[in-house]
Amino acid sequence: MPTYQYACNACAHEFEVFQSFSDASLTQCPECKGDIRKVYSAVGVVFKGSGFYKTDSVKSKSSSDVAKPAPAAPAAAPAPKAD
Repeated sequence: MPTYQYACNACAHEFEVFQSFSDASLTQCPECKGDIRKVYSAVGVVFKGSGFYKTDSVKSKSSSDVAKPAPAAPAAAPAPKAD
């Protein structure tokens, strides 16, 4: 069940409540019975398992791509002899 954070507009009381997604939002402060609002903050997300990374869907190399030799470099010309 998600945890929701609320803050009172009248007395600045802050509190958290465990509520289901289908539950209605709270509207009254438990301290002063004033109006309250939901407080939204950033949430850290961790993706676990396969399928979340760029390398998870990379095609495997075929055998013809793996065994190709590198092109040979041209041979260097011999240095001239100094007499």
